[in-house]
Amino acid sequence: MSHPAAPQRTRPRTVLAMSGETRAAILAPEALDRLARVADLVPGLLVTDFGADDPAQRTGLHEAEVLFTGWGCPPLGTAALSAMPRLRAVVHAAGSVKHHITQDVWDRGIAVSTAATANAFPVAEYTVAAILFANKQILESARVYREARSRVNLLRRFPAVGNYRRTVGIVGASRIGRRVVELLRPYDLRVLVHDPYLDEDGARTLGVERAGLDALAARSDVVSIHAPELPATRHLFDAGRLALMRDGATLVNTARGSLVDTDALVKELVAGRLNAVLDHTEPEVLPADSPLYDLPNVLLTPHIAGSQGGELHRLADAAVDELERYAQGLPFAHAVDPRTLHQQA
Repeated sequence: MSHPAAPQRTRPRTVLAMSGETRAAILAPEALDRLARVADLVPGLLVTDFGADDPAQRTGLHEAEVLFTGWGCPPLGTAALSAMPRLRAVVHAAGSVKHHITQDVWDRGIAVSTAATANAFPVAEYTVAAILFANKQILESARVYREARSRVNLLRRFPAVGNYRRTVGIVGASRIGRRVVELLRPYDLRVLVHDPYLDEDGARTLGVERAGLDALAARSDVVSIHAPELPATRHLFDAGRLALMRDGATLVNTARGSLVDTDALVKELVAGRLNAVLDHTEPEVLPADSPLYDLPNVLLTPHIAGSQGGELHRLADAAVDELERYAQGLPFAHAVDPRTLHQQA
């Protein structure tokens, strides 16, 4: 009895294209060693500018079958691609590919992979911690204890504290949104999800209740945003939608700052009606005199929810896994589909 032939393994000629800081942070020695075993890596070559006048770079790009990219990779436009006639795949060791993958890449039929799924893990972990702490009123209870410096009557001061049967609203059934839902399953929470592409069957599969955005805002104790940054999502939470949120509710934003009207949110937070956990704001770095730095009902973090430190090694591992699949003649496990890219971050 004959058996199907195993996919033929190759070592594709591969070039790194990212910033030097990214390479140092993501590609630990172990990852570089594994990358070198999987691919025929052009030694010593790191591309930070596709137009650089460097003979070694020109030769490396001319021979490249795969680009292994990361943060700081320049856009892959017509001129850059003309220097890479043998390019067949781009493996991105980070999340969004919108910064460097152009229409020219799709027009040439180049396969693209992303480590966005791996990057979703730390964001989801941050979010779940924020949700659980928000319902436990950690910021407020810490402030009260710090001011009292004595025993606090919890039943009197925090009669409604806790996560039991609280309602959490997830805005966006994205990779991160779905991972948050998965991590919340062990807890006794009601989970609402709003996503224009999520139907009833999809909601049942996730084990959540599908909700309109206004209803979600009005019913949730915590609202967590995981929608992509698109023209249609700018100021998704404007003054009107923020006003729908319950008194004492918490808004968590680990997506993009543009999804929330910052001025409208500041008014609600200064008034003390809402609470917020913000890892993204608009502008991304707030002015030094922004009240959000000092408000007791706001936890403001510097874009730390995504992969940082040791978590970056997960991105490298995921990208090398994809390159290994390519070398074995297998399709990417996390291929980017240009037809749905407009729906994603």
